[in-house]
Amino acid sequence: MSRNKFIFVVGGVMSSVGKGIAAASVGTILKSKGFKVTALKCDPYVNVDAGTMNPTEHGEVFVTRDGDECDQDMGNYERFLGESLTRMNYMTTGRVYQSVIEKERNLEYGGACVQVVPHVPEEIINRIKKATKEAEAEITIIEIGGTVGEYENLLFLEAARELKLKNPTDVIFMLVSYLPIPSKVGEMKTKPTQHASRELNSCGIQPDFILCRSDHPIDSKRREKLATFCSIEPDHAISAPDVESIYDIPVNFENEKFGDKILKSLSLKPRQKDLVEWRTFVEKAKNATKIVKIGIVGKYFETGEYVLSDSYISVIESVKIAAWTQNLKPEFQWLSSTTYEEHPEKLKELKNLDGIIVPGGFGSRGIEGKIAVAKYCREHKIPYFGLCYGMQIATIEFARNVCGLKGAHTEEIDPKSPYPVIHIMPEQKEKMRRKDYGGSMRLGNYACELKKGTLSYSAYKQYGLPTMDSQFPIIYERHRHRYEYNNEYREQLEEAGLMTAGTNPERDLVEIVEVENHPFMVGVQFHPEFDSQPLKPQALFMAFIKAASQQSKV
Repeated sequence: MSRNKFIFVVGGVMSSVGKGIAAASVGTILKSKGFKVTALKCDPYVNVDAGTMNPTEHGEVFVTRDGDECDQDMGNYERFLGESLTRMNYMTTGRVYQSVIEKERNLEYGGACVQVVPHVPEEIINRIKKATKEAEAEITIIEIGGTVGEYENLLFLEAARELKLKNPTDVIFMLVSYLPIPSKVGEMKTKPTQHASRELNSCGIQPDFILCRSDHPIDSKRREKLATFCSIEPDHAISAPDVESIYDIPVNFENEKFGDKILKSLSLKPRQKDLVEWRTFVEKAKNATKIVKIGIVGKYFETGEYVLSDSYISVIESVKIAAWTQNLKPEFQWLSSTTYEEHPEKLKELKNLDGIIVPGGFGSRGIEGKIAVAKYCREHKIPYFGLCYGMQIATIEFARNVCGLKGAHTEEIDPKSPYPVIHIMPEQKEKMRRKDYGGSMRLGNYACELKKGTLSYSAYKQYGLPTMDSQFPIIYERHRHRYEYNNEYREQLEEAGLMTAGTNPERDLVEIVEVENHPFMVGVQFHPEFDSQPLKPQALFMAFIKAASQQSKV
């Protein structure tokens, strides 16, 4: 292919309409047809990255292998594409403006008057092209966050318009819009989408496709209406109804030959058969019947009267993928850690679950509840998987209740603890003193050497390594933390039965702990959930689900 192709995905009518999954699904389809694909997310926030955003407001902070803290949609892209992305694949308004200002300060504009237009859109286009080049992509999918009609994303839309103007045959637009079916009316309404399309037209952009999100599939009459009032071909109104699993979406799209329509719009032809492995995975998920009950103990999913599971989306998807791969059907139960602080008698409800996950987090709220959960799982032999903070929780619990170190804690919560079994990393202490918070944690891929004879060693050996460049028993996993296992207590904890199963070879940092004589009580300082993909499930999640399924009474 002589020229790069670009697909912009924008949203209409309301937020959370599914742009990220739509973009990821399109990428899956095009990759399956033999093209090299990459994906970018343009977030309209002034934040430089997602690392300083509250999970209950914005959802999960996803971390790339090169250490960028970004939007959860980047995780969807990686899972659907089966590719590792970098910081070049993510941009925010803050990051773009930061680059423009730095260039101005460095006289890179040659003394010109630097203006919002054209210099900000030019910076956006340059970043898109750099990400395309870095990935050696033939087709680049760019999701623009927010909804058309908002002030925040106008400059990203302007950049898209300018790129289309200069490359008219190489750029197409997809509008992901919601078509409501009011219960008292009983008819799918296209008018909000018509308005969204016209709003996009006011930015100088004409959508080539409209992805019609709704409770039900779109019918021919609604397609004709959208064709007439939004100036698209009737078969370019793509049905996108609600589904049981997000992994059904690429298959549903292909049932409408969406991929071939996209390629035709870009003057391309498919090179190979589509979605063969993906369809196999989807069928396996649909046919799974034996239930495995997994509890997730957290504090970031309570938002008013609702549950915000997006705070732990990569954990949830990793569990689903590992379960379906083993012909199991996962059932989730959300467990608020604060509940067990206020009502410790409720801990006995954990007996009804097959496995418990304590995911990453920060701060003191709910920590004693998490420690109580870890103690209950250890004593009652319930499979426990601690991720980052969850590993630290397991260490604190073991130090207190097995080693007798009363008052053992993490320095994050109790700087004056007599037994700081979790302490701040030296370089992080200096950063905290300077109030250097943004993008300054221990981020991205770091090496971990596995200890032979451990559950973790066996898991990676059986189910595969997270990266192709790993040299077993060295693995590389993604990190996001400031506090670390305190090696001063390592010998004492190991003698009592908290095995060190993995260490960083450069700094001798403890990366994995395991409780001996337990079906599965593993804590990892890293985030294995970021490396799980439908066609390549993560090893430790596979081992955890296997252990949990052996507990299952269903």
